[in-house]
Amino acid sequence: MSARAAPDDAVLLQLLRSPAAARELSPRDWEDVFWQARSTRLGGRLRRHLRDENLPPVVQRRLLAAFTEAEYQRRQMLWEIDRLRRVIAAVAPDFILLKGGAYAAIGLEIALGRPAGDLDVMVPFEKIAAIERAVLANGWEHVIIDEYDQRYYRSWMHELPPLCHRDRETELDLHHAIAPRTSRLRLDMGPIFKAALPIEPGGPRTLAPIDMVLHCVVHLFHDGEIAGSLRDLVDFDGLLRHFGGNEFWSNLVPRALALGLGRPLFYGLRYAKRLLATPIPEAVTRACEAARPSPPTLALMDFAVPRALVPAASPWASAGARISAFGLYVRSHWLRMSMLPLLAHLARKSVRRWKPRPSEA
Repeated sequence: MSARAAPDDAVLLQLLRSPAAARELSPRDWEDVFWQARSTRLGGRLRRHLRDENLPPVVQRRLLAAFTEAEYQRRQMLWEIDRLRRVIAAVAPDFILLKGGAYAAIGLEIALGRPAGDLDVMVPFEKIAAIERAVLANGWEHVIIDEYDQRYYRSWMHELPPLCHRDRETELDLHHAIAPRTSRLRLDMGPIFKAALPIEPGGPRTLAPIDMVLHCVVHLFHDGEIAGSLRDLVDFDGLLRHFGGNEFWSNLVPRALALGLGRPLFYGLRYAKRLLATPIPEAVTRACEAARPSPPTLALMDFAVPRALVPAASPWASAGARISAFGLYVRSHWLRMSMLPLLAHLARKSVRRWKPRPSEA
């Protein structure tokens, strides 16, 4: 498999679409797979995906190492959920777990072998200040101390600046919404909080299945930068396969359109089906056409998303991949804020990135 293969024909995607493709891979192909899996943090999930295949011993060992590390992180996340529950029980015992924490807490298949970088939770905006005080008093500290970055999170984003426990070095992200405050989505969080489901009586909750799916795709195609985020598309694929049923499919698009999330869902369905062969009912695809972007916009996304989402099987990305990643990076910020604040923000970040360090001045 050449590193110059088409973006939607990357060797890692071949395996994710069809585990049987592993039987045809050469040692060079496997090196490409390992590089791409490390870049996207999918090594542990890949072991689960290929568990029924007769793999070479060296491949089994490397995938087992990735899986073991990811499983350690998953168990650590479950421990962190328990610690957090004790700390904020008096303020918000029914906080909502997001992303990997939710997948692990309710025992979804996609949580097995999935690395857990940080713990994401969501609470109503009116409670977030009290929760911040509680966690700061119990071992968590701010990772970001720069005044501008603190103001950026608190004024524009849907979460507080990240926190890290000073002893366990685990990161905590406190959200009050699933999209930035200045986002073009203008999302009403009321229905989403109301539909959340308890994991057990009196304890943490998770988003309702459809809202969990929508949050995943919003994080990828609206809030995130897309570049290198194949794992999020794999999560989306896994959620659709797990929850997919007549009632789920019939309610998915109406819920997305009612919340104003039709466009992210359109992109998620389009690229999950194209890149991962996700089984999506034709009726759902047709219903989501109401959120289809203009032809020029869609053509640009079709060019950029596969090139940025799946890293080239080489640390030296092609010019097309670099351009795609940069364009999607700018797009992610443009979706978060209006033009003047965006230009000021990007200018400031550029100056800071290129400012010489004291030792270089």
